[in-house]
Amino acid sequence: MKKYSLPIGLIAALAFAPLVLAQQSAPEKPPQTPAQQPSQTQDQQNSQAPRIVRNVNLVDVLFSVLNRRQKLVTDLTKENFKVFDDGIEQNISSFSQPTDLPLRVGVLLDTSNSIRDRLSFEQESAIEFLFNVIRPEKDQAFLMTFDDGPQLIQDFTGDTGRLRDVILKQRAGGGTALYDAVSKACQHLMNDSPMPNVPNPEVRRVLVMISDGDDNLSNRSRGQAIEMAERAGVIVYSISTSTEWVTLDEEQDPQQRANRKYHLTDGDKNLQQMADETGGRAFYPYRVDDLGQSFLDIGDELRHQYSLAYSPSGRMEDGKFHTVVIKTDRKDVQVRSRKGYFAVANPPRASAPSPQGN
Repeated sequence: MKKYSLPIGLIAALAFAPLVLAQQSAPEKPPQTPAQQPSQTQDQQNSQAPRIVRNVNLVDVLFSVLNRRQKLVTDLTKENFKVFDDGIEQNISSFSQPTDLPLRVGVLLDTSNSIRDRLSFEQESAIEFLFNVIRPEKDQAFLMTFDDGPQLIQDFTGDTGRLRDVILKQRAGGGTALYDAVSKACQHLMNDSPMPNVPNPEVRRVLVMISDGDDNLSNRSRGQAIEMAERAGVIVYSISTSTEWVTLDEEQDPQQRANRKYHLTDGDKNLQQMADETGGRAFYPYRVDDLGQSFLDIGDELRHQYSLAYSPSGRMEDGKFHTVVIKTDRKDVQVRSRKGYFAVANPPRASAPSPQGN
């Protein structure tokens, strides 16, 4: 029997990677006459796989393992891990460590009035991330800003110079619709990401959100924004523009900056939760210089993740959220992953792959 995996990013995954719904085909049926044959749906037209007649769940999880110094650990094997679905241990059916996968990155820049004094910091942070992480020959990114609502300023491109130029042109003003912007950016990453022109293309979808974390205009809630990221298989990295936790002494003394204790604002906590729930990380820098090495580490981490797959026993695609926990027998490391996934029977398909280009 053949196993068929739907495109990655359609079912929310964990740890920096999406969850895939796998399917098997039933025994062939007698051929139908043209009158009996149903017309193709758009989903069938977009798929190059055989017609599917029976569903089987396969959860495909990508995750990272880091030591206490937050450095990648890449020498572990299948025997070092256990996976639990809704608290029940599962049999790991496959395990690997894919490397060097292309990135599709959305940069979400807060241009509301509340960050006016930190807009130049936001611009420098976004540019620093792109120049440290994007490889023009493999990766692509887009720029979306938001104030009263989200606006797509620059669509997917591998030209970091072009992205830098449009970022520097942005100005601040208006309200803050953060959660609406996160939802729209995740939809764009899911439906319109250019795919590599190779057999069985696979990419990592990442959202870099630079904001103070406040929201006063969105139609969607924070929970709905997180759910959209989980369904789209998007990993969220957030960079806070808040400086409310910085004292004058800390600003002047590098040693105090290194040892500061963070006092997160409500907006910072929003950023933290969206990153944690999707398997990403939140940063609270004062200067852009604080971010350079972190961005290099993120790029390396995204391209060197472990992958395991399992079939949850005794459960159909119920559309509900299910928790996933990956444990390791190594006591000196931690696993970074998503909190779970939605078991969707008939997920919406992404649009057909777009040709690459700037």
